Amino acid sequence: MNTKSHRRRATAALCAGILVLAACGDDDDEAADTTAGGEAPATSGGAETMAPTTMAGTMAPTSMAGTMAPTSMAGTMAPTTGPGTSAPTTESGSTPPAGSMELAEGEVFVTGSSTVEPISIRVGELANEMSGGALQVAVEGPGTGDGFEAFCGGGADIADASRQIEEEEIALCEENGVEYIELEIAIDGLTMLTNPANEAITCLDIPALYALTGPESEGLSNWSDATDLATELESAYADVLPDAPLDISAPGEESGTYDTYLEFAIADLAEERGTDEVMRADYSSSGNDNLIVDGIEASESSLGFVGFAYFTAEGDALKAIEVDGGEGCVAPTEETISSGEYPFSRSLYIYVSAAAAEDNPAVASYVDLYLSEAGLATVSETGYVDLPDDRIQATIDTWTGR
Repeated sequence: MNTKSHRRRATAALCAGILVLAACGDDDDEAADTTAGGEAPATSGGAETMAPTTMAGTMAPTSMAGTMAPTSMAGTMAPTTGPGTSAPTTESGSTPPAGSMELAEGEVFVTGSSTVEPISIRVGELANEMSGGALQVAVEGPGTGDGFEAFCGGGADIADASRQIEEEEIALCEENGVEYIELEIAIDGLTMLTNPANEAITCLDIPALYALTGPESEGLSNWSDATDLATELESAYADVLPDAPLDISAPGEESGTYDTYLEFAIADLAEERGTDEVMRADYSSSGNDNLIVDGIEASESSLGFVGFAYFTAEGDALKAIEVDGGEGCVAPTEETISSGEYPFSRSLYIYVSAAAAEDNPAVASYVDLYLSEAGLATVSETGYVDLPDDRIQATIDTWTGR
């Protein structure tokens, strides 16, 4: 079976027969009215892919990126299942099991990170299933940066984020009177990738990654072209860079994953060398993680990075590059990501509008479900890493104590 077919089957299993709707544009576009769905690991498609028609036979609304998206089954209203109140909390301050929750009817709009998007989609599907369609959740994944722009402008109830909110985004929220609740919900490992055919590369350190992808590598078209810079930076891997085309596929500047990569692999050396803290501009960039995966799989000497879930969804079609952060090579696994041993581990978040949570019972219900046992189980179901118990409790305490 080819990888695209494998990915489509994996998505069908993940979505359990539910067609999802989302904007599949850059990892940060403006919010659009889409319904409980979006880019998830192991799906096919991209910014130029036409989606199936809706159940009524009409084309679904286009996203902000111009992508036709399928309509979710959650888009149909069903009778309500209760008086429309949010789920209660237990005396210990934790949310009750999902089976005992009474979900409010209404609509919730979530935008932001394409990395967090699959988790929010699955929780939205649970909300739809448990409420009989009364609680509808629209999820899109344009990216962390554009998600915060929409959220801080008052255009969304919740922002998914693959990094913490930045100062200029905080200022935008303050300017527009948007107060928020930051909730850590999972751990991810930003995963460096190549094609399994690229046998020469098994591990790279920060200097080598800077030499290959940083601002001083612009114009380098071959892995070995970076050898001199990697040597100058005292990389332990300068001599292993092969004589092969360097085909880079990675997120664009609007992506939270891009921002995280700069923090991990570029910023310190760029500051030390007096250069811009950016990636080289001449690479194949996309906000659609599946297009990035396709690009990495298409070249036998590729280089790129996405979230851990997108790697695990591909099976043997991709090879993870171990990262040497100064203490030896470490492969991304659930264990090394959870412990922080993997140098490129990071937290994933949702940011909830305090006003929306107060004024719209559906928003509070959705977050209650997100932090329930069933909701938190979607983290591992979608390929990410569970928070340790103490951090889960801290998140729950933050939410219940709002």
